[in-house]
Amino acid sequence: MGFDPWDAAFVADPYPAYRELRERGRVVWAEATGQWLVPHHADVSALLRDRRLGRTYLHRFTHEEFGQEAPPPEHEPFHVLNGNGLLDLEDPAHARVRRLVAKAFTPRTVERLAPAVDRLARELAAGLRAAGGGDLLTAVAEPLPVAVIAELLGIPESDRGLLRPWSADICGMFELRPDAETARRAVVASVEFSAYLRALIEERRERPGADLISGLIAAHDEEGRLSEQEMISTCVLLLNAGHEATVNTTINGWWALFRNPEQLAALRADPGIREPEKLSTAVDELLRYDTPLQMFERWVLDDIRIGDTVIPRGAELALLFGSANRDPARFADPDALDLTRADNPHVSFGAGIHYCLGAPLARLELTSSFAALLDPDLPPLRLVREPQWQEGYVIRGLRELLVEC
Repeated sequence: MGFDPWDAAFVADPYPAYRELRERGRVVWAEATGQWLVPHHADVSALLRDRRLGRTYLHRFTHEEFGQEAPPPEHEPFHVLNGNGLLDLEDPAHARVRRLVAKAFTPRTVERLAPAVDRLARELAAGLRAAGGGDLLTAVAEPLPVAVIAELLGIPESDRGLLRPWSADICGMFELRPDAETARRAVVASVEFSAYLRALIEERRERPGADLISGLIAAHDEEGRLSEQEMISTCVLLLNAGHEATVNTTINGWWALFRNPEQLAALRADPGIREPEKLSTAVDELLRYDTPLQMFERWVLDDIRIGDTVIPRGAELALLFGSANRDPARFADPDALDLTRADNPHVSFGAGIHYCLGAPLARLELTSSFAALLDPDLPPLRLVREPQWQEGYVIRGLRELLVEC
């Protein structure tokens, strides 16, 4: 089986295909996707930091100058929303916006959140156990990060049910070759999410609080350092990125534990399981072993050489995070889950200027979630049936994970 992001068998287990790609060379042309695939850890890590690449090219070129077709006019709401967020901005705009948002994710800020995150994780885990089990996705994995990032931004609790559907529809456009219906849903979600945030911003402008939206309003109104569109796009990105990856890491991680029962048993039996550092090592290994973000795309802004291959300006690179995290040149026994792995420079949070801003918060949420569900004083979780993977490849996760206890 080769690299085929639309094949269900590949999505369920892309790692044999990654092994073949690494054996073929440092960069491999994929006719089906029109991209150069980069499968090795050293190259992925270096190229994430290379300023000859960009998440966008519009800060330097028009679509025509770059040899690309402009997106259809009816997709404009999505592209305006996405193009003004941190993920797609390039310097100097990226540095300006990131500085304004970064203070919400400092280690000190995250440390202050720890008791509340830990309490919520234990409440959700208790609810799952009280019900005798259920879908780990909807019972714990989704509500925890949604509640945390919504609290940071100041989204009213009554509105939080809107966020996950909007996010899922918008993130559908990050997949390869989204179809017309996926694009339509993304545009509708972009319009609705943006309208919701505009109304919330007006409300916070009249009644500011201690939340991040109020802080962004101050930067917009008083200092003129942030446009309203950048403010809206930043909030959407934080809400999307702030829970999509954490949700899928939780579910992918538990599926990996169930498939490696000896590792799960050793983790539960470890007397240090309640120590954040011990559990953090395990979480990093779960992030490496089955990362939720399999591919990160970058445009080639200036000709670049990778090994013996010159990649011309205008081409697109697909940095294969899932392959890089299983590269035997960097990780000993890479296809084995080793929850004690100490030397673990996985690329699941990216690198360079687009390194995940919320990585400290994601780690806190993940360690709290796994600690609550692995509590050795409580009955262990047991898998009810083998799960099915969602269709998406770029953002890869399970449809559900049914457990009992």
